[in-house]
Amino acid sequence: MSFDFSTLIWVFILFMALQPLLTGRWSTMQRARMIRAIEQAHGSRVITMIHRQERRSLFGFSVARHIDLEDAQTIIAAIKETPRDMPIDLILHTPGGLVLAAMQIARAVEAHPSKVSVYVPVYAMSGGTLIALAADEIVMGEFSVLGPIDPQIAGLPAASIAKVPKIKPVEHVFDLTLILADVSEKAIEQVKRGAVELLTPQMEDGAARALAEKLAGGYWTHDYALTAEEAKSLGLPIRVAMPNEILDLMKLYPQPVQQSGVDFLPVDLPRRRPN
Repeated sequence: MSFDFSTLIWVFILFMALQPLLTGRWSTMQRARMIRAIEQAHGSRVITMIHRQERRSLFGFSVARHIDLEDAQTIIAAIKETPRDMPIDLILHTPGGLVLAAMQIARAVEAHPSKVSVYVPVYAMSGGTLIALAADEIVMGEFSVLGPIDPQIAGLPAASIAKVPKIKPVEHVFDLTLILADVSEKAIEQVKRGAVELLTPQMEDGAARALAEKLAGGYWTHDYALTAEEAKSLGLPIRVAMPNEILDLMKLYPQPVQQSGVDFLPVDLPRRRPN
């Protein structure tokens, strides 16, 4: 059987077209093996939400992943199908996203009867931190960080917008700014109320309100890196002991463009032996 030059060209084009699909399939299989190995080692259900943010583009448009309603729907389904007596390890790597989606995930985490550990191998900012507040423990690495949960309005910090009418005569403030200030105050109070809701099972009401105020009140810039030591000093249930297998799992998520940032496997329940 002989191949002419044009046939070789077509074979090469076919290979190049299938290569991303094959590579993606291989990565998916590797991640599944690693997730199953962690589950067996920890005796838990592993759910990941990993949003890579490397600067890349698709058809000329920059691509980035954030917490969205699809993530919320998928994680809630995963948590609800997990047996009530099975612990959950939720691995977070995210810059944040929609407050609505983050609160839905956080409430599902809090509602799970067994222990839920949130692992932050690198960072879980904003909405990621909000989710972490609902966990029984937050496991961080030596250099992992959380972040403030202060809401952003039109890309600007709500706490800063809300200050404008207080430091400038109202008659000199643009009407749109006044509207944004009103919305900002409501957004801040809503996030604080949500944080208190998530924190009160772990701490008394006064401490929860003080922590919610610190995290959502605009005391830092939105990208402030909250280290494990500082987060622990604020009263969060921090444990610094990131397992190597979770760091190895992170290496299997090199692609910033994915259908979903959430992976989980079917529950591996022990089989009953026939009598």
